[in-house]
Amino acid sequence: MRLTVLTLASTAALALAAPTATVQKRADYCGQWDSQVTGTYTVYNNLWGQADATSGSQCTGVDGLSGSTLRWHTKWSWAGGAGHVKSYANVVTKISQKALSSVKSLPSTWTWTYTGSNIIANVAYDLFTSSSATGSAEYEIMIWLSGLGGAGPISATGSPIATVTLAGKSWKLYNGKNGQMNVYSFVAASDVKNFKGDLIEFVNYLTSKQGMPKSQILQSVGAGTEPFSGNDAVFTTSAYILSQS
Repeated sequence: MRLTVLTLASTAALALAAPTATVQKRADYCGQWDSQVTGTYTVYNNLWGQADATSGSQCTGVDGLSGSTLRWHTKWSWAGGAGHVKSYANVVTKISQKALSSVKSLPSTWTWTYTGSNIIANVAYDLFTSSSATGSAEYEIMIWLSGLGGAGPISATGSPIATVTLAGKSWKLYNGKNGQMNVYSFVAASDVKNFKGDLIEFVNYLTSKQGMPKSQILQSVGAGTEPFSGNDAVFTTSAYILSQS
């Protein structure tokens, strides 16, 4: 995808199960599609948009797994290619792909920090659904815990279509199209650096208030950061959990 500062979308997947082993940290990995499997989690470096940068790099690493709590980080600097996302360091977990009407809960915890200079990036969950488990995505649901440096979501008008309170926080809801995909983005009124809530609340709002079909199949749930540009950025997740029932 090629996206402007006001149009973001990404790919990934998350979900279930509670790993029990404690995993030792290994060296960071910097290749375009490098990843590390840790318990049921996979952490990707994912430099999908690096060709739009005039210079830059990114490396990602897993810091540990204790029970079902994952710790990971990514470090990057990107210059040039204004308005284009360069990468999507993210965590992915296997999920049960089933209709939204059959998903009872998606509880998650995410504690994170960001340092660096001139950062334009987001920190967001990313959910994809379709009419079938393997079909092209028809809906995308993003939950923005932060939009740094003016980064903003896909929007047909540039204005929110609603303001809602979910998971104990206030969110502005935007809607627009990315190709044939219908994109809903919940953007936090202020940074949520210690999120704890059930993502199914966001899904249920869309199915009850915005006409999203409950028959849609949940294909994936992701969590990560999409940078446009910045220097010496360090994104650190000190606690991440997501499960599904």
